[in-house]
Amino acid sequence: MLNQKLQQKLLQKLSPQQILLMKLLQIPTVGLEQRIKQEIEDNPALEMEEPDNADSLDKADEVKNDEIEDEFSDNTEEVEDYAKEDDYDLEDYMNTTDDDDIPDYRLKANNYSKDDEPHEIPFASGISFHDYLISQLGLRNLDKKKHNIGLYIIGNLDYSGYLQRSTDAIVDDLAFTQNLSTTSEEVEEVLKIIQDFDPLGVGARNLKECLLIQLKKKMEDSPSAEVELAIRIMSRYFNEFTKKHYDKIIKRAEITENDLKKAIDEILKLNPKPGNSLSETTKTNHYIIPDFTVTNNNGELELTLNSWNMPDLHISRTYGEMLSDLSKGKKSKKQKEAFSFIKRKVDSARWFIEAIRQRQNTLLNTMEAIVDYQKEYFLTGDETKLRPMILKDIAEKIDMDISTVSRVANSKYVQTDFGTFLLKNFFSESMIKENGEEVSTREIKKILSNIIEAEDKKKPLTDDRLAQMLKEKGYNVARRTIAKYREQLSIPVARLRKEL
Repeated sequence: MLNQKLQQKLLQKLSPQQILLMKLLQIPTVGLEQRIKQEIEDNPALEMEEPDNADSLDKADEVKNDEIEDEFSDNTEEVEDYAKEDDYDLEDYMNTTDDDDIPDYRLKANNYSKDDEPHEIPFASGISFHDYLISQLGLRNLDKKKHNIGLYIIGNLDYSGYLQRSTDAIVDDLAFTQNLSTTSEEVEEVLKIIQDFDPLGVGARNLKECLLIQLKKKMEDSPSAEVELAIRIMSRYFNEFTKKHYDKIIKRAEITENDLKKAIDEILKLNPKPGNSLSETTKTNHYIIPDFTVTNNNGELELTLNSWNMPDLHISRTYGEMLSDLSKGKKSKKQKEAFSFIKRKVDSARWFIEAIRQRQNTLLNTMEAIVDYQKEYFLTGDETKLRPMILKDIAEKIDMDISTVSRVANSKYVQTDFGTFLLKNFFSESMIKENGEEVSTREIKKILSNIIEAEDKKKPLTDDRLAQMLKEKGYNVARRTIAKYREQLSIPVARLRKEL
């Protein structure tokens, strides 16, 4: 049964312009140029500003073409007379059928403009990691079956050079995918051959096997007591070695601390990820293009917004005139559809231009507030000078929503006299010192990092001792908080920081 009722709701809806602005705020400087190009391709009513000298260049081309045509017309009669004297026939050149004598102009397509510029994509030269191993496999005297097994094993190596699948799984895969019947012993035999390839250590199933392969090869080439002891440590005391239980290794292996130190020096020379030693052709360098630049000009901070890829946008004059013409008088059905289409495109272009302008203003206002808030840091570059700052502080300062500040901070970089940093790195929680002073957690992390860096590596400081030392400096931090900060700084526990 249908019922009628009156209901009141409170909804918050975003306009298309607001959604567009939020999306543009998230885009860094690198992606803005591509986004503008995409909008120009999708919307014909949006155009980029042409260079000022474009008209003068076109006129110069016209004058030059006229001169060439005049010169060509003046010399036409001379060319015809010269051809008659020597009895040359143009048909002999135009109707050639010999493929070797086809002129270059007849091999070119006619669907390009004289203004088109050829853009070639450069490709990095070199050989990939897997291709390098396959080339070495081809140099071994193997039958077809073993060669196929070797190809499958190489194809299953990760980019660090490790084999993540067991031999039994490889036997099953070869049977199902290639209809190749084999055994674990045959796979192991081929795997041993691959483990002898360059770089040493490829084909290992784990770190222990990878290091042992390199040590045994080194023992064959240049045997020594240090390498022999390193092999014994890797074979028998690998777990103790990874946990740096050096006292247990010395006691069980019945060696001195000096012997252990020499063996560890040999182990540290090895490559734990042999696959990474070869550069991949697919790898590319990623460059950070800062969105802002802050410079110190005699104690005055100057902020600039990076707008090198920001073209001047405007509404197409053609579409504007068409819209003006169609708005006059009575219109037919097709004219109404054309008017609606053009108006929609012009409005969209207008919104996009306004959104770009608002984006630039929002970025500048946000960064100006951050620079003003962290002025001491931008002047000195000392991380201990960073003030506690959260998104709400900047949002209140520029009278904007917290989500807007978050979109600006999460994907933008700033270039300073001390390096290039992500904006969100300047935001941190606060902590109260024993004297009541409010400090940033970033400052505490920096002090903690300095203490650990200056510690005696033979007797590294525990978390309890670090908490005690910070308390002596006035920072009342609990041990579990020290452990959290240490993990955020990617610093291992004291036992793993120990060195001989």
